[in-house]
Amino acid sequence: MNKKQPNMNLGAAILFVIFGLLFFILIFRYYSIQFTGEVGSQPLAAKAQQKYSREGYLEAVRGVIYDRKGEVVAEDTTAYTLIAVLDEKMTTNEKKPRHVTDLKTTASELSKFIEMEESEIYSILTKDKVQVEFGRAGRDISHQTKEEIDALKLPGITFKRDSKRFYPNGIFASHLIGYADRIDEEDGSYQYVGKMGIEKTLNDELTGTKGKINYDSDLWGYLLPDGKEKITPAQNGNDVYLNIDKKIQTFLEDAMNKVVTEYKPAKIIAIVADPKTGKILAMGQRPSFHPKTKEGINNSWHNEAIETSFEPGSTMKVFTLAAAIEENVFNPNEYFKSGSYKVTPKDTPIHDHNRTGWGTITYLEGVQRSSNVAFAKIAAEKLGFEKFREYLTKFGFDRTTGIDLPFETSGKIQFTYPIEKATTAYGHGTAITPIQQIQAATAIANDGKMMKPQVVDKIVSHDSDEVFYQSEPEVVSTPISAETAKEVRDILETVVTNTETGTGNRYQIEGYSVAGKTGTANIPGPKGYLTGANNYIFSFLGMAPKDDPELIVYVAVQQPDINYYGDGSIPVSMIFNSVMKNSLHYLNIQPSVQEISKSTKLENYTGKSIQETIQYLNEQGIVPVVLGSGAEIIAQVPVKGTTVLEGEKVVLQTKGDLTAPNMAGWSLRDVMKIAKVAGLKLNSTGSGYVVKQNIEEGALLRKNDFLIVELKTPEEKLKAEREELNDSEQELEELIRD
Repeated sequence: MNKKQPNMNLGAAILFVIFGLLFFILIFRYYSIQFTGEVGSQPLAAKAQQKYSREGYLEAVRGVIYDRKGEVVAEDTTAYTLIAVLDEKMTTNEKKPRHVTDLKTTASELSKFIEMEESEIYSILTKDKVQVEFGRAGRDISHQTKEEIDALKLPGITFKRDSKRFYPNGIFASHLIGYADRIDEEDGSYQYVGKMGIEKTLNDELTGTKGKINYDSDLWGYLLPDGKEKITPAQNGNDVYLNIDKKIQTFLEDAMNKVVTEYKPAKIIAIVADPKTGKILAMGQRPSFHPKTKEGINNSWHNEAIETSFEPGSTMKVFTLAAAIEENVFNPNEYFKSGSYKVTPKDTPIHDHNRTGWGTITYLEGVQRSSNVAFAKIAAEKLGFEKFREYLTKFGFDRTTGIDLPFETSGKIQFTYPIEKATTAYGHGTAITPIQQIQAATAIANDGKMMKPQVVDKIVSHDSDEVFYQSEPEVVSTPISAETAKEVRDILETVVTNTETGTGNRYQIEGYSVAGKTGTANIPGPKGYLTGANNYIFSFLGMAPKDDPELIVYVAVQQPDINYYGDGSIPVSMIFNSVMKNSLHYLNIQPSVQEISKSTKLENYTGKSIQETIQYLNEQGIVPVVLGSGAEIIAQVPVKGTTVLEGEKVVLQTKGDLTAPNMAGWSLRDVMKIAKVAGLKLNSTGSGYVVKQNIEEGALLRKNDFLIVELKTPEEKLKAEREELNDSEQELEELIRD
């Protein structure tokens, strides 16, 4: 026993020394860490901060887009993202699980609320992750859907509050408003980025700056009771107010929908503008798309009104006419030979749209009938090509308008050869955009001042209502005088009102005077222009009320489903008339006071001077028709005491041979007056107005001769003209094939 005692004491001493050293090392390490705050050259505070400090993001609200009356067009709204927690470690109380416990049931229930198959959901729930989301199908969950899913009390199913871009009006100026796509960032935040239209042009103004929040949390990321928060507030995007008027835009969308249903056109483009300010009140097209779902966007990515140029057709004649009047070279009463015209002896002849023309007519009638020959001659012989080219620049056709929308293109003016210069005068060969036509038309409607088209009215702070930008009307140029503009409008009104020669009769609006011009543009194909009754772009550029226009409306309809060329104006007028009339009423533009036709009680003009009587009747608005070559009146029809209306004809007979007048367009009542004075036997066929007479103009009228006239209604006359045109087109196609 005594021998073992020293050994035990030695062992105990060794253990004491070892434990003493360990204790000393621990004490030294404790105080070393306490004083330095580092372990292995790594600061412990930073490590703790890294492990238990959390950083979150405060999403900024994207600016709201309003119409000019403050109606919401696009805004951010609350939405939710569906999340499934899969990690079992998240559950601390088995009675209240915080992770998905029944994968199959959860997948089955969720498939009833999101657009995803049960099998796909199940596959996602089996992933080896802490938590999962469900892609696009699990985003933009509405508050109602969230509550319905919450009511199921599915373990592990939760939501993250989110936002989505909402377009409450659906398909509504979609290419102008555009859309914004959600872009997810690497740090877990997201933002919406504009991809088209105003959303793209003003993306920087609409996009806010996200904020940050830093806080202390427990192991699972929950805020500690005494945790400190540091918040950097988000800066919301600015709000944008447009010049678009929701009511007028709705009129336009509805009218286009109706035409699409009935005529199935390949394309529609339409714009409504305020000519005094250049504000764009409505802009639409078909095909269009839904900005939220993007349904239909593959059919048309472009804003056709500003990104596409095409031959305008006869709406271009408005500006050729304005240039000629401004240069004082347009005489409405001067005659020219319609039908065909060669710019130079070597050039291919230019033809009127009916190929044969209407004989020798005045330039005023040439405007009303939309004669290509008339406008080619005006450009070549009256204005001169060099001066005409100057006006193309003055009206802005060789540059973009600068409208506040992306991807605007400019026109392509073909002006090298004489034939190109002449055809440009009536809208063929040269291509321009619809918005260029609108801008140029403001000069006609706004007494010579051409206004820059504007879509944006103002940009305002979302939080403080501070105005950062306010648009002002901008005069681009003054290509014509106020007097010229008025004369152009007066002439364009006759295009609409003259039932015998005007091509724009369909565009009359009860109670309002409309000035405008029809257009029919060719469509280029792989082997020249397309042929056939419907292979055109039919259009109308009009303004109202004529004396002081408040609105300009441009409508173009491409390749509607029609059988006759002349019916192309029907779908165009369906849009123009509806939009113009409803918009004028909505804006409280009072209808024009309808003047009662002036009436005159005829005197006895027998024995009076023919010249003095003609002058007097003209002053009364009565149309005198003279038979004979004498200087004194010997008979009249109607007789003394008859009351006649303004515009009615009175036949005056003088001595000398009686010769037949040109009675085209006359009513049967007026023809009967000629027959009575000359003692002719009258036979007539049809009803309406005279289209053919058996006694040629200038031929002698002999008593008891037969006067035979053929009458047709305006509708019958139009049908006959288009059938004749179709025959001419078929003959031309046969010649080409031969």
